[in-house]
Amino acid sequence: MTTPLVQGALLILLSEWALVASGIIIRQLSDHLPTEVLVFLRNSLGLLWMLPWMIRKGRRGLPTQRLHLHLLRALVGVTAMSCLYYAWANLTLAQAALLKQTSPFFVPIIAFFWLQERINAAVRWAILVGFMGVMLILQPGTASFSLAVVVALVGAALGATAKVCIRAMRSTESPQQIVFYFALFGSLFAAIPAWNSWVMPGATDWLWLLALAAASTLAQLLLSRAYGLAGAGVLGPFTYASIPFAALAGWLIWDESLGWLTLGGMALVVLGGMLTLRGQAKARAG
Repeated sequence: MTTPLVQGALLILLSEWALVASGIIIRQLSDHLPTEVLVFLRNSLGLLWMLPWMIRKGRRGLPTQRLHLHLLRALVGVTAMSCLYYAWANLTLAQAALLKQTSPFFVPIIAFFWLQERINAAVRWAILVGFMGVMLILQPGTASFSLAVVVALVGAALGATAKVCIRAMRSTESPQQIVFYFALFGSLFAAIPAWNSWVMPGATDWLWLLALAAASTLAQLLLSRAYGLAGAGVLGPFTYASIPFAALAGWLIWDESLGWLTLGGMALVVLGGMLTLRGQAKARAG
């Protein structure tokens, strides 16, 4: 019989596979569909995948005590999603996946100002290591510097803010409620920019879009379920599995390769992220 930790780790790995799959689909669609349209359709189609839960729960599953936090999370989350989709379309898959995983560096900082959670010395050093890795990837002042990297980093910071929103309301909201309200309000917030940039998807595009909504929604649900089985401190390192998954997919599909400085930066980011998660777990245990 598997332990909750093993179950949680397996769910995290499946979630990261689903995340990379969504990145592959975004790369396929981004050549002829704007990011704004992709974000809107991903959220609106995500509601379709939540319909069985809505029908089963009926009105009992929808009432919430934290509507304002759902709205804030949706606004921040949709903006973060737009940044991430831009990164998937304009960076190698491995770089986009890696920069998304810098959000653990921002979570303690945001939680410090918002929830007054202390940052211990171990976490501060871990964040410093992580950002040294980010600087190696960014390489500011060189020809390899990319706006897409900066956009991805902004998206990671906004994604961290969304995670702090979830932390603030997880005592009263179920994972299904959190995913449902994000899809609902996210669709509303994304509708205006999508309208201004609207391009009608083709027949094949709709199949890809349904697969994108399914993969993204599945990744969220698996992640929420995993963190219900074990803490972020022990499961967090498994989220970095998306980086080798993405590197392998990018190499197989698009023959993507990475420079030595970028690889070194990625190693520092992964190390810093794992140390940050470990330091936060020790702080909570203490």
